[in-house]
Amino acid sequence: MKIFPILKTERLIMSPYTLDDAPVVFIQRSSFDVMQYIKREPYTDVSQAEDFIKLILELFDKDESITWGLRYEENGELLGSICLWKFSEDRKTAEIGYDLRHELHGKGLMSEAMKVVLDYGFHVLKLNQIEAFTSFKNKSSIALLERFNFKLNEERKDDGNEDNLIFELKADS
Repeated sequence: MKIFPILKTERLIMSPYTLDDAPVVFIQRSSFDVMQYIKREPYTDVSQAEDFIKLILELFDKDESITWGLRYEENGELLGSICLWKFSEDRKTAEIGYDLRHELHGKGLMSEAMKVVLDYGFHVLKLNQIEAFTSFKNKSSIALLERFNFKLNEERKDDGNEDNLIFELKADS
């Protein structure tokens, strides 16, 4: 069994989800505020959250993704998630994805998480590039990516989701 990489920041501990997290994941993934920019139906039952957690743990075991649950270090409260997934066949490129409880936006939590995950991706996984797909309407996500020097690739389009912009960050940026 693989060892999950626990990451820490000033305020956060980033660890794997457990099935005990299902009620909070359900609230996140059924929230209009969180889901408004994602082309996916909101959850309607906590069993969908349980299935999601089982899936991301399985994908980690298969070396296909790493999804960290973001938690306050002081009390373990689940705040959101950040992941590296959609690894290229040569393992040199991955996509980053993230979500955060709506009431926690603007507190710098995702910036803390982003910093350590980018460091992990480039220095531990030795990725050459990390990509992010985000809706052109999601101004906070775009601002976060630009803060970390992601560059919009205007040449690329997200097939099947015309709302998405594709940002890229090279290892040497």
